[in-house]
Amino acid sequence: MRSIFRLLLIVAFIGVPVVAGGAAYMAYEHYVREPRDPLMTEPVVFDTLKLKTVTQIATELEHQGLIRSRYAFRLLARSQKKDTQIKAGEYALAASMTPQQILDMMVRGDTIPRRATVREGMTLVEIARVLEDAGIVDRASFERSLADSELLREEGIEAGSFEGYLFPETYNFRRNTQARQIIKAMHEQLQRRWPVEWDARAAALGMSKHQIVTLASIIEKESGNFDEQPVIASVFHNRLRLNMRLQADPTVIYGIKDFNGNITKRDLQTETPYNTYVISGLPPGPIANPGISAIKSALYPAETKYLYFVGNGDGRHVFSESLDQHNDAVNRFQRGGRGRRNQAEVASESVAVVLPERAGGQ
Repeated sequence: MRSIFRLLLIVAFIGVPVVAGGAAYMAYEHYVREPRDPLMTEPVVFDTLKLKTVTQIATELEHQGLIRSRYAFRLLARSQKKDTQIKAGEYALAASMTPQQILDMMVRGDTIPRRATVREGMTLVEIARVLEDAGIVDRASFERSLADSELLREEGIEAGSFEGYLFPETYNFRRNTQARQIIKAMHEQLQRRWPVEWDARAAALGMSKHQIVTLASIIEKESGNFDEQPVIASVFHNRLRLNMRLQADPTVIYGIKDFNGNITKRDLQTETPYNTYVISGLPPGPIANPGISAIKSALYPAETKYLYFVGNGDGRHVFSESLDQHNDAVNRFQRGGRGRRNQAEVASESVAVVLPERAGGQ
């Protein structure tokens, strides 16, 4: 049957004889309009990435039982001049689809989207890993684009990379989406969520957008509790106002290449552009990509007199206005062995213990 159908198509293609050609044309029209199996609606993933020609694609479609004839599909594509327009990617196809529907879908590039979740506080390196693991983009090419000076200018970012400017969200991208497109989409999401009044608020605080995003990234890394972030923000704003060093542990970690998970006194005292135990004010840029809660906290901190905080062992923090109060909290929650010490807790303890000669941890 298949050989007869193939012969009829060949006859139709060369145009002789008329009777046979007419029969072949009717067979061809029937093929184009009818699915292989109207009852087989369950989609399968059809990947064209390794299939370079319409002949290879048609052969694989037939092999997977999605079409009746590879010869007819190839003729269909060529007769419509679409044989070189099929876009590479993964498609959700079913035998209940007609050959015309399958061809049109592949010409449009209607590939299967892949989901990637960027969480609050992720760094660019972590985002690159998430995207690669999802099969969306090659990690190396994504990381190269993150430092593309032309792309940074296009997006209006006056910094050396997109750190801090890719909005945490769940995204759907198609496989092999260009890195530039992904970065633009993530940055545009931040822009959509950033109202005009936030620029005015930043100006009222005497800070630029870049400084707000930088501070928000530190707040994000210090605490993932949304209700606690405005209080964390108040500590940093109070310290900045008093010209006290922020002494934020996550900034130290960000400046350490290949951090092994254990921060040491030596790390706290090693000078890097991001070590806020050594430098005054904010680091040169964000240390992660903050979410809305952390950004709002940086813009609208709680009104407090707190200058210190220490972890209480259950994921939250105890805040203090004075060094004596802070030392007492450290004794209760850290030196007494209660709870597990995390990075922020070590930093907070160090404010009172490692560098006591600087008043208030300055």
